[in-house]
Amino acid sequence: MGFSYANPLPTFQRAMRVISAITKANPAAVTTTFAHQYATGDIVRIDVPLGFGMQQINQQTGTITVTGSTTFTITIDTTSYDAFVVPSFPVGQAHQDAQVVPVGEINANLQSATQNVLPY
Repeated sequence: MGFSYANPLPTFQRAMRVISAITKANPAAVTTTFAHQYATGDIVRIDVPLGFGMQQINQQTGTITVTGSTTFTITIDTTSYDAFVVPSFPVGQAHQDAQVVPVGEINANLQSATQNVLPY
């Protein structure tokens, strides 16, 4: 007995990306280390481990506006937050990077659930 799947075109699920910079601005601008493939209207959570500064933004969520392949703004006012810094880690030392994690999107957009960017 074989398994068949009715949807020949699987949908793309956005993934976590590593953060390389966050500005002190309203709205804050976030830069990722490589192309994020997010869409304007996605809702993301920012995870910032200790040592990166800007602990005030840790675990906050906001709606994003894509401004480039590795950049977006987020509806969080970081003007009074500590500066974001990427600490240097010794080679081979285990550490957690600052991350942006998609958690949803504005319902009126409904693009992420229908957009397929997987290669065939």
